[in-house]
Amino acid sequence: MAKRSLCFAVFIIALAIGRNVCEAEEEIGFYELKKGNFTVKITNYGATVLSVIVPDKHGKLDDIVLGFPSIDGYKNDSTYFGALVGRVANRIGGAQFTLNGKKYRLPANDHGNTLHGGSKGFSDVIWTVNRYVRDSHITLSYDSYDGEQGFPGQVSVFVTYMFIGTNKLAINMQAKPINKATPINLASHTYWNLGGHNSGDILSHKIQLFGSHITPVNDKLIPTGEISAVNGTAYDFLKPREIGSKINELSDGYDINYVIDQTGKGKHISKVAVVQDRKSGRNLELWSNQPGLQFYTSNMLDDVVGKEGFIYKKYAALCLESQGFPDSVNHPNFPSQIVNPGEVYKHIMVYRFTI
Repeated sequence: MAKRSLCFAVFIIALAIGRNVCEAEEEIGFYELKKGNFTVKITNYGATVLSVIVPDKHGKLDDIVLGFPSIDGYKNDSTYFGALVGRVANRIGGAQFTLNGKKYRLPANDHGNTLHGGSKGFSDVIWTVNRYVRDSHITLSYDSYDGEQGFPGQVSVFVTYMFIGTNKLAINMQAKPINKATPINLASHTYWNLGGHNSGDILSHKIQLFGSHITPVNDKLIPTGEISAVNGTAYDFLKPREIGSKINELSDGYDINYVIDQTGKGKHISKVAVVQDRKSGRNLELWSNQPGLQFYTSNMLDDVVGKEGFIYKKYAALCLESQGFPDSVNHPNFPSQIVNPGEVYKHIMVYRFTI
């Protein structure tokens, strides 16, 4: 107990100076958070959410996130199942940006653009476990070096997965640039199916999104720079409706950033989405402090072998990625993602599960 208390005390001090402490050898580990019938499993490989198990309306427990049957799948993954993605989540057009007069070139790992931090982003590194309390929380950290995947400056990154009460899971992401200004945009890339990961598609799930505008994209999914109203379009989820009700009006499902409407001035976090599955009775609310939300209906899943050998097909899950706007570094009219030394990037997500 004394060693644990000392380690935690030193960790709190380290948060102030942006350094990892109590580091162990870089080994892949698996960690369970459990409170009652609410269980979350996480690995330090990519700070990835492996499973979330909650009861349905009959008390039956199901894993409601998609994933692979072994860690090998995550190491060779292009889906980003459950991963913590960065240094800059989503896409950067042309795999480049200019900051303080200097052009930075990045890995073009997505049709000439940069996706989720590059060819080896935060989802493909082993994080350090700083603190783990099974019925409460786990904190992981990663030191991103200057020039990693082409990005400027060293950055200390922390993420905490934490239970709040009996039915909430919070994700607290923080990042501190050490020596240079740099773009930072972290996101949790969990794939949700409230019927259970092996229950089929999510087209009958009802969803409400608290965003009255989107940032339209071109054929490579790079924002055009416009901000367009969703009213009367297939993107309008201001009132709850089934995901599949207008999906045929789109060329290939939903994969778009919503501009979140703030629910009240000065609020720390706002409700950004509500998802309901009538068959299981499970409901999910997402609250966040970020200006954007990427709504993705797993359009690119194509017979992926998942947990228990189940085959995940198109529309097998939905992703709700609270975030800064995609390609913000190349659009001055979008909220800035540039964080300077001495500043702290803070991203909070809270999931609330009900029946």
